[in-house]
Amino acid sequence: MLRRVYLDNSATTQCDPLVIEAMMPYLTDKFGNASSIHQFGQETRSAVDRARHQVAAALNARPNEIIFTSGGTESNNLAIRGLIENVLTKDPERPPHIITSTIEHPAVKEVCSDLEAKETQVTYLPVSENGLVSVEAVADAVRENTALISIMAANNEIGTLQAVPEIGRLVKQIRSQGRKIWFHTDAVQAFGKVPIDVEEIGCDLLSISAHKIHAPKGIGALYVRRGVRLHPQNIGGRQQRGVRAGTEPVALIVSIGKAAELAMEKLHEMDQRIRQLRDRMEDQILENINGAVLNGERTYRLPNISNISFRGVEGEALLINLDMNGIAVSTGAACSSGSLEPSPVIRALGRDDELARGAIRFSLGRFNEETDVDKLLEILPKAVSNLRELSVRA
Repeated sequence: MLRRVYLDNSATTQCDPLVIEAMMPYLTDKFGNASSIHQFGQETRSAVDRARHQVAAALNARPNEIIFTSGGTESNNLAIRGLIENVLTKDPERPPHIITSTIEHPAVKEVCSDLEAKETQVTYLPVSENGLVSVEAVADAVRENTALISIMAANNEIGTLQAVPEIGRLVKQIRSQGRKIWFHTDAVQAFGKVPIDVEEIGCDLLSISAHKIHAPKGIGALYVRRGVRLHPQNIGGRQQRGVRAGTEPVALIVSIGKAAELAMEKLHEMDQRIRQLRDRMEDQILENINGAVLNGERTYRLPNISNISFRGVEGEALLINLDMNGIAVSTGAACSSGSLEPSPVIRALGRDDELARGAIRFSLGRFNEETDVDKLLEILPKAVSNLRELSVRA
């Protein structure tokens, strides 16, 4: 049988058996509604509270600052739309202003675009050739009506780590002048890969998702700093202090709590073993395949992502070729799969269309081993060479 290698952990991750074990009782015997006051409800309420403490501990937050959502997309929507709508209820005559970047995840960019169509002003900051947002550019973009700055902690395609603590300090400085401004960061890719401390970052809102840290899809969380007010996007109940109505999916909430706990225990492994594995893979590719170009910042990035463009090769064709040989990778964000356009993230780095179309994201997880990289390094050069030959013949 063909041994399959999974190198697309930025799209989603394999569930950790310990996470499945933790959530199973809440799919079987412990089935109560966490809002019920009888014993069935109280045991599930206790599980939800425990998970809230686990997630809060991983972020250095208070448990009552954690709101459970259906995932990163909802967390981003609740953070951005919820804050802007709350601002508008207090001053409907003054259009608020948002500062974000050109390489944000669509769950941020498209929310901003939708709000922009409804009179909210948005500034999309460019990035450097390494994918970095300039803190000075953020400062220069601030206006009198700026209500929100939303800059991701780490990019989902190239892994670049943004200077979010510096942006947090900028926001604190502006706020010290008596101005109302908030800071949101999409930490969906960063959480579980690098330390995330909401106090060090100085953010008011922070989004995470469980399926990026070896838990199931369908559950995420939003950190909401104490005192920050959001206009609810889900209404119809008083769950989660009325910020996010809906019966809590207890088993899924248990899963994100356990996954967050495990992710913190595995941070050293991510920083050492996975980083070394990624670097060996990347060095061999760049050394042995002509026309291979690394996209993004080489040093200040997540330890598990490598995005490489192959000149003279269509990324989608290479992805299919690798998949036929048992290796799963991606051409960019999974949410953009099927798009015929080059990755806007790679284009934002200043890459030409050929390199943008030839980009492949390799993303490792804690279940990857040396043999996975060995197989990629065996198959990839042949695949690139074959596709280039076919292109020349065509």
